[in-house]
Amino acid sequence: MSTSVNIVTPRDAATVILVRTINDGSWELFLARRHRRQTFMAGAFVFPGGQLENSDSDPELSSLVLAADNFHPRALLQEDGLTPDKARGFFIAAIRETFEEAGIFLAGYSNGNFIAFQEKEAVVRFSAHRRALNSGEISLADILRKENILLFPDTLVPFSHWITPEREGKRFDTRFFLAQLPQGQETVSDNMELTEFLWVTPQNALRMHLSREIMLMPPTLKTVMELLPFKSVDELFAAAKRRIIYPILPQIFDQGIKLPHDPEYGLEQYRQPANPDEPSRIIAEDGVWKAAFYQDIKRP
Repeated sequence: MSTSVNIVTPRDAATVILVRTINDGSWELFLARRHRRQTFMAGAFVFPGGQLENSDSDPELSSLVLAADNFHPRALLQEDGLTPDKARGFFIAAIRETFEEAGIFLAGYSNGNFIAFQEKEAVVRFSAHRRALNSGEISLADILRKENILLFPDTLVPFSHWITPEREGKRFDTRFFLAQLPQGQETVSDNMELTEFLWVTPQNALRMHLSREIMLMPPTLKTVMELLPFKSVDELFAAAKRRIIYPILPQIFDQGIKLPHDPEYGLEQYRQPANPDEPSRIIAEDGVWKAAFYQDIKRP
């Protein structure tokens, strides 16, 4: 008798790798801990993000964005199969979720200046907007109209595309974006989904993970490792704009997961050419996720 496995359809989502330059010219990234009572990645440190909502792809929002003439979401995401509204919706979802979860708003005025929260009255007003948006009492479009501001989607640079493995009960099809912290804004935890946060260099994030000070799940760990070589934000963004983006659907095996460029990766639709110079597996070792090379995995 054969046993069929019900594969959960992944929900579209967006997440933002928020970065900032520090005084010595180096840079840090933003990580926040998911609430320990969450059903997905509880207690892990993650980038802010969440599910794509229908309102994010509303054609009406096209009049509430300010972007350069060369802002073409489908081309930037490298996904010609998306509708224009849905492609733009991923950028808008990334902005909305970053505001909801971290208090950072990639939006501003028609002259291109970001909104700044340096005056107490503005802090109070936008904090109220954020709470109302989180509770569903107000829409993103409502906030934009009330404040007479516009979204800045072209400040986001697509970085990667991860899909939760097929065996998981809760799955997401997530586009990862890079964004810089706007001047005059500071991250503030929402205390609901994300309970605490830290700004950290990629090197220290990896060190803290390996020493069990924080926990990074495989997509976050792999992303942090990909950020290690870059000395500055400018260098990082320049490289990101040249990246080839393809969907990464990890394949579960007994020691962890295989990535699409692993020589033994078996999901034909997502397979990528083997790259022996890049770790192709993420394995659980003594309760900690670690990157590994195909050739280093011990076989019985």
